[in-house]
Amino acid sequence: MSARPEPRLDLGDIQGTVLRPRPAVCQGVYLLYRIDDAAAARRALREVLPAVTSATHMDEPRPFTFNIVFTYTGLAALGVPEESLESFPQEFRYGMAARKDVLGDVGASDPAQWVDPMGTGQVHIGVVVIAREAGGLAEPLAIAAGLAGVSQLYRCDVYIPPGGREHFGFLEGIGGPYVLGSGIEALPGQDPVMPGEFILGYEDESGQVPAMPYPEILGRNGTFLAFRQVATDVAGFRRYVKEQARSPEDEELLAAKIVGRWRSGAPLALAPERDDPELGADPHRNNDFAYRDDDPDGRRVPRGAHIRRVNPRDSLTGSIVDAKIHRMVRRGALYGPLLPEGQIEDDGAERGLIFIFMGASLVRQFEFIHQAWINNGDFVELGDETDPLVSIHDGPATFTIPGKPVRRRLAGLPDFVTIRGGEYCFMPGLEALAWLAADRP
Repeated sequence: MSARPEPRLDLGDIQGTVLRPRPAVCQGVYLLYRIDDAAAARRALREVLPAVTSATHMDEPRPFTFNIVFTYTGLAALGVPEESLESFPQEFRYGMAARKDVLGDVGASDPAQWVDPMGTGQVHIGVVVIAREAGGLAEPLAIAAGLAGVSQLYRCDVYIPPGGREHFGFLEGIGGPYVLGSGIEALPGQDPVMPGEFILGYEDESGQVPAMPYPEILGRNGTFLAFRQVATDVAGFRRYVKEQARSPEDEELLAAKIVGRWRSGAPLALAPERDDPELGADPHRNNDFAYRDDDPDGRRVPRGAHIRRVNPRDSLTGSIVDAKIHRMVRRGALYGPLLPEGQIEDDGAERGLIFIFMGASLVRQFEFIHQAWINNGDFVELGDETDPLVSIHDGPATFTIPGKPVRRRLAGLPDFVTIRGGEYCFMPGLEALAWLAADRP
């Protein structure tokens, strides 16, 4: 762990989902709104402000969490002064759809194919509601239904099932950074990262306090958020792995090589030959590993595997790239029904994941990871290979698995995910929410 002192964060002013993980099993709803009447919307925000969940005492049981975000067009529609609007970074002002070339959103994932209203400029406000059980959603949804001056354009019901596995069958939610000053216990293997990498108004890894939107009350304790709806081709993934495998055991190994973990969550770095469910279920062990000394050539975890791309850990030590400045806080949840175990034919149901990624810089974190690590093989000396699981391939792709005496190469990789929509948002602090909700001339 870092020898740096723990910074003091204003937890009561930071919206809770930035710092606090979700319950292991939960239900949730994502709601998107258009502002029709700015004055009425501001009055409604003042009314719901007491329900917005801060990061204070998030470790105590509570029936639900309620958080609010805004797009750039939403801030404009709310009547935020032009001077403040212009102080936001360019990528946020342009929006996610306009950044499709940076993110690699092509083909079926092009914003022209996205679920309405995402990418149209009509999304102004987002509300995130999470409860430990379905019954806990009634109260926050009633609060959201009371928002005046807005029209609801989108609703997506999400969940984390018992066991915590996502649609492809892998344990979800392992490996996030440890935000210094968050007040929660760091787990072995978590990077200790300065809070300014995620929350505006604090020192980052360089020792500086990055620029933030104007005035200070608007920017401080806020964070930028990338909302992403990702459809998953579970049947296609299962068929592909089965076709490439030499045996049922090899099928599981190939799936693990693509991801970097076994389905149980056990990392290949610690369990290279066979799954270890006990290891996978232990949060004090399942993320406690590195690459540089133990697996430099990727014989355990291929250098192009999904988890090694999105978090290279210490494998970039000595290069000009510091992995810590590209870390993000990530929250994921499922939508749509699980495909029955063992079924390899698609049932026609839409299923996937809603991800939110939070950080102080959309360019340096969310966009960099997509452009430089997910959609590029050069940083791991793999040429034109891209992430085998989550990248949008420009035609059938390949994935190299180092081995001895010879490597193994999977060819004809299809797309296993399709981007169904997304928005760049700003999640203000609670004082900023009050400032946004105030009457304006």
